[in-house]
This record gives sequence, structure tokens and C-alpha cells, in this order.
Amino acid sequence: FQKMSTDNQNIIIRKIFDSEKKQDRIRIGNTFFDEFLFENHQIADIPINALRVIFNIISTISSEQFRPEDRPQQLTLFDEEFETENNTFVAMKIRNNRISPSNSTKQVIAAYEFLVKFRMGWYKSVNAKGKEIKTFGGLISTPSYDQRGYTSFLISTYWLKKLIVIPEYNYVLYNLVYHIPNNKHILFAIWLTKIPQTGITLKLTTMNEKFGLNYKSSNDFCKLFLKPLRGNLNKYNNLSFQFKNQNGYIFISPIQNKNFIGLELENKKETIPNNIQRLNYLRKRFKISDKEMIQLSFQYTKVPSTKILIESAYKDFVKNCRLKKIKTSEFEGKEFLRQIQEIMIAQYRQTKAGQLLPNGYPLIL
Repeated sequence: FQKMSTDNQNIIIRKIFDSEKKQDRIRIGNTFFDEFLFENHQIADIPINALRVIFNIISTISSEQFRPEDRPQQLTLFDEEFETENNTFVAMKIRNNRISPSNSTKQVIAAYEFLVKFRMGWYKSVNAKGKEIKTFGGLISTPSYDQRGYTSFLISTYWLKKLIVIPEYNYVLYNLVYHIPNNKHILFAIWLTKIPQTGITLKLTTMNEKFGLNYKSSNDFCKLFLKPLRGNLNKYNNLSFQFKNQNGYIFISPIQNKNFIGLELENKKETIPNNIQRLNYLRKRFKISDKEMIQLSFQYTKVPSTKILIESAYKDFVKNCRLKKIKTSEFEGKEFLRQIQEIMIAQYRQTKAGQLLPNGYPLIL
């Protein structure tokens, strides 16, 4: 490890994370969420570019994260490596264009300056041997802007432990901070992962306080905040929500976003046939009965993302038949639908949505 001195304080650098890792999804520990992002049940007003720094930090350390219940020995090793002396840090660097895709130096510097000052103070923790370890700073310290396209910085072991040791955690999609520019929408999406499936009911005053808002009526809150937020999550996230406004109380329940698969299949659209023409063609070509057509017709006409998946699966079906020198017409009725369903499942499971929800594929029979 390295020792360095700054502002008359000795700083120990125990580890250097020198390779960035970009994950499809990241694990945000509930302890870090509650203490850093939602202290005292109120959302932190963290700028979007600073959230990108946090998402990239978590993505980079993802292989180090663990649940102590599953790997108790790992917790002891963590304490021995990182929690033996005061002012112990790890070093990391992140590409500047991951923080500001437009390569704005001003945005990058502002993001790091925010995280240096935010929650700055002395933090204490007790290691496995009962020794108290003290660290001063915010989440990051001493950032150094590199003209070669990187910013290097230190992370205190106090916050590192909150990020790595995760008894309870929730998955969040890494790309959310690039698709959705509204910081409160991102933080709501993280908060949503903690909501029970049965939902939660809160007063307007509680929602205003929790998210740092100032809506005068629950109608305005739903119309001006929740509705556009849900539109963003429907488009860019695997988890969305339903809401209901009744007598000043707002009910919110998380729902799995089945349309999320459509994001990854957009490039397969090409020329999607007219609904009626295509369904009539499939019905006649493969001798599908009216009863067998019900589920296929519903999915094809009512769920745009599933229509794209069905068309993509059909193309692979035709291609497979040609490779095997089999006529497509040899498959009729349920057997044809079974072939398409199998291909749909395989294609779905290759998507990010399929990795998160392997059994969330749409059914056509």
C-alpha cells in the first residue's frame, strides 16, 4: 500500500482499482442507500453527473461486493485489509466521458466537487477486533482531473464498506443515469426497488418532503411528477409502477415492465408487417385454429415489444428450417406456435430484461 500526506494528515492507500468495469446492472446496498442517498428518509439532491460517478464506482467494484451472511470470512478479510488504521482509502479512476457524455470539463469538475463536499465529515467504524477506525471526508477525496480523459480520486474505507458489504441490496440498471437526465427520477427508481410488491400509501406532504418537492395538490404531484416519471421508467427500466390518488393519499406499487424488452429489440424492427395481414398470413400458412390464435393475436396486436419479438423469432424459425432443409409448412397449429415460443424464450433470455427476469418472457400459447 501507499502512504501520502495532505493537509497535515497521513493518508493510507490500501488498494488501487485501475480497471473500469461496465455492468448491465449494479447492486446498491440498502445501508449505503439509506445513509448516503436517503438520509433521514429524505432524498439527497444529487446532480445527475454526480449520480453517474456513483453508478460507475459501484460498477467498478461489483466483483468485490458480498453478503456477509454468505461469506463471513470475507468480512474478516475486508476488516484486516481496510480497517486497521485511520484515514485509509482506496484509489480509483473513471473516464470523464462516462460522467459527461458531451465531454464537458465543467460538468465533470462540478460532479466531483459536489461529491467531495457532500456528507463531508469524520466517520467512525469498529472493525472485527473492536478497534475504532476514523476517516475524514465525503464519499470521495482529492480528485485529480486528467487531461488524458480520466479523473482519479480516493474513496474512504468507511463508504467503501457500505458499497461492498451488502447484507441487503437491490439491482438497478446501470444505463438509467444515461437514458434519464432527471436526478429525482433516478433516485425514485432506486427507491422503488425497496417498495414491497403490495405497494405503499403516503401523504402528499410525505412525498414532497421525501423527494424535495413542493406540489400544492396530490393531483399536481401525480400529473406533473409521477406521470412523466413513469413514462421514463416504462421506456428505460425493467421496473415501473402504478399509482392512485385518493383524498390526498398516493398509492404506489412497483410492477415489472414487460415492455422493457422492446428497447433491445428496436433494431430488429426493420419493416414490421401490418397486424391484420400478418396474422391472416400466419393463420392460413400454418393452419392455426381460431382458439390457438387468441393468445398470439392478443400479444401481437396489444404489446408492441412482443410483436417485435414474435417477428424476430419467426425470422429465425425460417432461417433454421432452411439450414435443416425442412419446409416451414411442416409445422402446423400448436407445433408451429411451440417452435416460435421456444425461439422467443431463447431470444428474450439474451436481453437485459431476460437476465433480470429469466421467466418473464411473453406467452403465445
